[in-house]
Amino acid sequence: MNACADAPQTINYFAPELSWLSFNDRVLQEAKDKNNPIIERIRFLGIFSNNMDEFFRVRVADVKRRILLNKLPDTNFDEDEILLTQIQQKVLLLGKKFNLIHEQILTDLIAHNIHVNRPEQLNEFHINWLKNFFHDNVLQHISPILLDENKDYSDHINDTMTYLFVEMFNDKSHYAMLEVPTDRVPRFVILPPEKPRRHKTIVMLDDIILFFLSDVFSSFFSFTEIQGYAIKLTRDAEYNLDDELEEGILDKMSKGLKQRVYAEPVRLVYDQTMPESMLKVMKKRLGVTHHDALIPGGRYRNFRDFIGFPNIGRQYLENKPLPALQSTAFNNHASIFAAITQQDILLYYPYHTFNHLLEYVRQAAFDPRVTQIKVNIYRVASKSRLISSLINAAKNGKKVTVMVELKARFDEQNNIGWAKVLSAAGIKVIFGIPALKVHSKLCIVHRKEKG
Repeated sequence: MNACADAPQTINYFAPELSWLSFNDRVLQEAKDKNNPIIERIRFLGIFSNNMDEFFRVRVADVKRRILLNKLPDTNFDEDEILLTQIQQKVLLLGKKFNLIHEQILTDLIAHNIHVNRPEQLNEFHINWLKNFFHDNVLQHISPILLDENKDYSDHINDTMTYLFVEMFNDKSHYAMLEVPTDRVPRFVILPPEKPRRHKTIVMLDDIILFFLSDVFSSFFSFTEIQGYAIKLTRDAEYNLDDELEEGILDKMSKGLKQRVYAEPVRLVYDQTMPESMLKVMKKRLGVTHHDALIPGGRYRNFRDFIGFPNIGRQYLENKPLPALQSTAFNNHASIFAAITQQDILLYYPYHTFNHLLEYVRQAAFDPRVTQIKVNIYRVASKSRLISSLINAAKNGKKVTVMVELKARFDEQNNIGWAKVLSAAGIKVIFGIPALKVHSKLCIVHRKEKG
């Protein structure tokens, strides 16, 4: 009898990058869903944009690095060239879908008497108000970068901000870039009401600057025409740490973060109405290569700011905030530890209030029976009650050990600062395993319960 071996089965996998884009497509579905309150829908556009920023800074950057490695001998990353093309095609499709949903949401907002207008759509009263607002609150924060022909300006761009690429034309064209100062001026400018008062109007900071663009340059340049278009550059978020260097890990991380600031661009998104001649100049000035994702988009960049889009209408236009739950297990007990002695307590996050954990550490910091506190830190608040309690514990003679994850993406600089603060307070600070990232959140308190 001849045994026939089963034919090997072919298993097809989706690339994780493409699966991730499908996940972000699901976020767009929430923005499109008219069952969601209108303000929440526009905020979903902000979530989508924020996700896409990180996707390019991390995942697309990794694909680009593998493509570059393919130029080395004995490497084979041919499939990554195909993957990058697939990513770009999917991103373009999502971008078109995003723009359609955004336009629909703006139309739906009008039905609720909320208007997101450009300055040229406003009446004389609001134009005059905007002019005063621009000169009193915005102009002081604008510092243009003048561009010459033989220099790469990509290192001058902060990839968390939107920029306007500007062309001034007289006998020939002159170019400049300026940062939209959303870290100092609100992105969404709410205009004072005018009859009928039920109509409420928001103007984007980007549009205000574009409308008064000539006021920025006219004192220093002579031009017959001036125009500007929004752009946003995204960089590789990774960095290299040389383990052979004889220096502390904090110094290495600090140098690595500086590398990130000047890292290679992986995406350049621009207003698709930008003239081809300006686009060609912009690519040259910013050193865009054929592997960079050059993506045409709508009028506005940095949509992640829309996560904070203000509700200037009725309360029902957004979801009510859900209050954090209090655990009844702590009721009728003089302290956290008295409750824990009575029974094990399980808290569900993010549903239960975080105050229970903060109170656990705060009380441990001065409880005479507590001898040690050990905790992992991944991300903490800028004014952290947890950090304050740990420092207080050290002052009370407790042995405190903190594992700080320095590689918490985009929070590295904050964690470097916290590590220095904790060390200065006499707390033992460790940084985990260099090749791994500790994402767990653990807190252990050593307490003498009996004897």
